[in-house]
Amino acid sequence: MESAEIARRFLRFFEERGHTVVPSASLIAEDPTLLLVNAGMVPFKPYFLGQQKPPYKRAASAQKVVRTLDIDEVGKTTRHASFFQMLGNFSFGDYFKEQAIPFAWELLTRPESEGGFGFPEDRLWATVYLDDDEAADIWRKAGVPQERIQRRDLADNYWHMGVPGPGGPCSEIYYDRGPEYGREGGPIADENRYLEVWNNVFMQYQLSAVRTKIDFDIAGELPAKSVDTGMGLERMAAILQGVDNIYEIDTTYKILDRAADLTKTRYGRDERADVSLRVVADHVRTGVMLVADGVLPSNEGRGYVLRRILRRAIRNLRLLGAGEERYMHELTAVTVEVMGEQYAELKADAPQIHGVIDAEEASFLGTLRTGTAIFDVAAEETKRKGRATLAADQAFQLHDTYGFPIDLTLEMASEQGLQVDEEGFRRLMKEQRDRAKADAAAKKTGNADISIFGTLLEKTGKVEFLGYDHVTAEAEVVGLLVDGVSVPAAGAGTSVEVVLGRTPFYAEGGGQLSDQGVIRTGEAEVEIVDVQSPVSGVVVHRGKVRSGEIRVGDQAQAEIDVERRRAISRSHTATHLVHRGFRNALGETAAQAGSENSPGRFRFDFTAAGAVPPSVLRDVEDEVNAVLINDLRVNAFHTSQAEARAMGALALFGEKYGDTVRIVEVGEYSRELCGGTHVASSGQLGLVKVLGEASIGAGVRRVEALVGLDAFRFLARESVLVAQLSEQLKARREELPERIEGIVSRLRSAEKELGALRSAQVLAGAGQMAESARDLRGVSVVTHRAPDGTSPDDLRRLALDVRGRFPGDRAAVVVVAGVPADRPVVVAAVSEAGRGRGLKAGRLVGVAAKALGGGGGGKDDVAQGGGVRPEAIGEALAAVEQAIEQTLT
Repeated sequence: MESAEIARRFLRFFEERGHTVVPSASLIAEDPTLLLVNAGMVPFKPYFLGQQKPPYKRAASAQKVVRTLDIDEVGKTTRHASFFQMLGNFSFGDYFKEQAIPFAWELLTRPESEGGFGFPEDRLWATVYLDDDEAADIWRKAGVPQERIQRRDLADNYWHMGVPGPGGPCSEIYYDRGPEYGREGGPIADENRYLEVWNNVFMQYQLSAVRTKIDFDIAGELPAKSVDTGMGLERMAAILQGVDNIYEIDTTYKILDRAADLTKTRYGRDERADVSLRVVADHVRTGVMLVADGVLPSNEGRGYVLRRILRRAIRNLRLLGAGEERYMHELTAVTVEVMGEQYAELKADAPQIHGVIDAEEASFLGTLRTGTAIFDVAAEETKRKGRATLAADQAFQLHDTYGFPIDLTLEMASEQGLQVDEEGFRRLMKEQRDRAKADAAAKKTGNADISIFGTLLEKTGKVEFLGYDHVTAEAEVVGLLVDGVSVPAAGAGTSVEVVLGRTPFYAEGGGQLSDQGVIRTGEAEVEIVDVQSPVSGVVVHRGKVRSGEIRVGDQAQAEIDVERRRAISRSHTATHLVHRGFRNALGETAAQAGSENSPGRFRFDFTAAGAVPPSVLRDVEDEVNAVLINDLRVNAFHTSQAEARAMGALALFGEKYGDTVRIVEVGEYSRELCGGTHVASSGQLGLVKVLGEASIGAGVRRVEALVGLDAFRFLARESVLVAQLSEQLKARREELPERIEGIVSRLRSAEKELGALRSAQVLAGAGQMAESARDLRGVSVVTHRAPDGTSPDDLRRLALDVRGRFPGDRAAVVVVAGVPADRPVVVAAVSEAGRGRGLKAGRLVGVAAKALGGGGGGKDDVAQGGGVRPEAIGEALAAVEQAIEQTLT
């Protein structure tokens, strides 16, 4: 039974039993305490916590999940995976144990011909919490004999969220794979033989304090008991498809097999290669699903999770022999194909997914080249010092700063006959993880308290947005909050959050900044500076009471800043046009990856493999302004998501949409799903001026542009500037580029000549400096302050030149300092004989730099440093002489 069919059967079974089938939420968690969705119940968490009223009593879903806590174990075992899917049925104060257990038993044991999974009843075991007699009785009535019902403690069969809130006992279902997989005795004896396939969580208690998984306080029973269940789709597929593990099921093995084919290896022959193949299969699948939900590689947050996963896949391809070959594109294509039956959006978004992953692969291969060069230097230094082990801090720096995997460091060190201080490396990694955990714990103060908005939504209903057609509206004040606490009234000078029954104010979203304006009642006036929607259906106006007192129940007049709205709307429409223009110029892989629409100005982020040539920027700008001249009508309407896709409407990459969507089209030129505000016709934009583009991350570019009067004023200023240049250079406008290029070329030549003269002047005194060397215990010592303005390169050349004037067998130290700009620089050079006397350039520079209020270092023969105290150069040179004498003594 294929994975897609398993999911279909599960959802159909529960839909027939009154459950609302809820599509998988994005992997990007809305919960502020989570980076990514890490459990099937996460999208329903606000309902379990009572923060929002659920729109249904029963639900079922097939939820995408990413967990990276045990990422280092992925591939090493056949149980761990970073991406998986959880099939779950949920009850929000509706049914409890008496129905949840029979539901699970029926679906598992019903014959496949009748829509079930066909498990033999005698192969199923159940576990319950120690004192949960109720669950045990229900299992016996369902048909499980007493000897196959086992009791387990808090560590195994009790669940909570890790914060105060609902919790309760669990009841798990296990499948006996047979004696060839381990010893008899049920799940408590061997969880490799007895494989967990389903977990029922019975939320029946309110926890008042949670210290650890097994240490918490129970305040009492919940007023409405709920059920949260989970069945791992991949684990179920392994059983139903008759394979040993999750890497051999239909949606994973095809990726693994293609990786083996590309790298000319074979799965099952070599354990080391098998581990790498499993890592590649799992991580490519995880990466594709994350990118499809809008995550982009970066060095922080969920972007770092994605980057780490993709780079682990690429590194393991290298271990399999891929070298510099790029295989991620083909493996991504296989993943899109095998997962596309369950997630149709993967096929529609394939060009964008390829663009992001291809760019990250190219970037990391460059990182590998850089890291290899840095490793070679570290290895050479280690050997030169006569050591056999690469230091832990060097391995950690390669990993943490350059993204160089420790496994690759170990492999390359072994090739050069070196070991790595793994214990020290692991210690440094643990310290870093501990810091990260401390940061996470500091953030984990429970969920953001949005329950008050959920209560308002339940009490007053969804706020009606009137802003597409109105800039003012009369409405009732249905809620007031001060510092997050509901209040009946707020007086002058108070920062307040106002909730109206209906509003013309646009809440920030979809890249569009919020409206600003005023809310007036009979007595009060509130200046609104920000508008947000913390809960779907609730619009919160944030501002300050300028006069009077505003009260819940007041009738209010809401009025937006019309000029600001118009300017933002022009920017938003312009973003749509630029998006379409870049797709026309670069292809469908140029997918929007973010935007911000401000008054008169916007930024637009999109996926691209490299920099966009200036000629393409000009062409896109010309194309967009032609649309403006044609004054195309802007039309907005609602339709189904399926119909929108059939019409070719662009859905923003990674954005979440409901079943009914709003389409904004500009003539026949642009058609996008969008909830923002726009102009009535393209001519109202006036003018669009693209300022330029730049990289903001691997595979993502950012364009900034001006719209309307802001664009006109910019061009007017540019015109004045060009006129001034034309006047000063006595040249026509069209001659300016050539004239300026000539001036710049002459300036560069003059600077080069001046530099050569300065260098010659500096070096001219090298002989005299060597002759005036001071003898310290048989070592020739030269300390010298160069003229201000001497460049760091000239200081270095001078130090080396003076050192080179001493005989080869003479111990010599040369220390030169100067102030190239506003900060002092010091260079030290030590001859080979001087190094034999224990003198090291790096240490001497450190002494001087400390006196200068800075730092520095380098090799034993030559080193450079600096500081922030130019006035202390004399002190620094004296400190060097003292350090030399101490060393020789």
